[in-house]
Amino acid sequence: MLIYAMVARGTTVVAEQTAYEGNFRDIAAQCLQRLPFARDDRFTYACDGHTFTFLIYQGYAFCVVATEAAGREVPLAFLEMIKEDFNKRYAGGKAATAAANSLSRDFGPRLKEQMQYCMDHPEELSRLSKVKAQVSEVKGIMMENIDKVIDRGEHIDGLVTRTEQLHEQAADFRQQGTRIRRKMWFQNMKVKLIVLGIVVALILIIILSICHGKCH
Repeated sequence: MLIYAMVARGTTVVAEQTAYEGNFRDIAAQCLQRLPFARDDRFTYACDGHTFTFLIYQGYAFCVVATEAAGREVPLAFLEMIKEDFNKRYAGGKAATAAANSLSRDFGPRLKEQMQYCMDHPEELSRLSKVKAQVSEVKGIMMENIDKVIDRGEHIDGLVTRTEQLHEQAADFRQQGTRIRRKMWFQNMKVKLIVLGIVVALILIIILSICHGKCH
């Protein structure tokens, strides 16, 4: 289950979305303060049965909080999709100067939509992530206590796993993302055509009934 998502420019959260209550927003914010933005990278923090996954790209941090049952592939696939959507919508635009949470109203619904899609199609996204992982090399893993990252009084037991920069095959993943969006479009169109067919059939039945009544 994906329970929280956000996009930050540096340490400033510009958009976020969640339908749940909890302190995961505060924990994500504390982790965000310690992320290195000097290069593109990925980080996963594990804490109390949840994972806090970050994708850093060109000074922006894309984050999703999920239950550990969601695994690693689905959160990473979600972040890749959100990164692509965000860059297409705001590249060279108002994201560069956006105030804290000022894009939540505009981009929040997109975060919600993609979170729901990922939860509805975990097997498909997991396969896509595994394909991407096959052409990537994990450089190293670092483990440390998460309470070293968080600057507050609460004590949280957990471990932090960090995978260093992966060699991305961006073109392959974009193609897979395009196939997913095309599949969603065909599914929506199929439903619309079915509804339209039912409406047309009802209209024809009504017209034929009226004509039959007049003929007699």
